[in-house]
Amino acid sequence: MSLLITLFNVLSRLVYFYTILLVVYALMSWFPGAYQSKLGQMLGKICEPFLDLFRRLPLQFGGIDFSVMAAIIALNIALEVLQKILISLIY
Repeated sequence: MSLLITLFNVLSRLVYFYTILLVVYALMSWFPGAYQSKLGQMLGKICEPFLDLFRRLPLQFGGIDFSVMAAIIALNIALEVLQKILISLIY
């Protein structure tokens, strides 16, 4: 069981790190030419495939794209569901 807990902790930290990457990628839109920098291109390769799933949804209101927020919420919900499944397996 401690292996499952360790795996969940590692997964939780990866989700937290990916969330930070998504926020940084979203904040880069405030700076002209940031997506063309090396950091922007690297983050684009990491974040765009996941964000494309949410950009298909109508999440743009008044020129603001809420797909990053939806992606972060979906990641956290998936982590919560996995945590509840893990807790039910342990107890």
